[in-house]
Amino acid sequence: QVQLVESGGGLVQAGGSLRLSCVASGIIFKINTMGWYHQAPGKRRELVANFSGNSLTNYADSVKGRFTISRDNAQNTVYLQMNSLKPEDTGVYYCNANVRTFGGALDRWGQGTQVTVSS
Repeated sequence: QVQLVESGGGLVQAGGSLRLSCVASGIIFKINTMGWYHQAPGKRRELVANFSGNSLTNYADSVKGRFTISRDNAQNTVYLQMNSLKPEDTGVYYCNANVRTFGGALDRWGQGTQVTVSS
């Protein structure tokens, strides 16, 4: 069974920084995609940043230049460094991964970590 566990959320003032971590555990032959989604209060979940095939990185326009995604392949971990945080960055951040495991590809979500940016 594949699980994702996030950490690193919290309360920060506008202009501050936070670093999120997500560790994938279980029987994983290959990670196809892995990254972060943001769900603001009352809104749908949207992509923030991820790694996709051939190690390509994708960022939402709203976070370009402020957020950086990185990873540790040996630890099946991705990080999201969030700088210059804005109140509109507030919400729950979910880790998502599509992995190859026994039986084929599997899509998994973490439980989410709350980020609150005060103005």
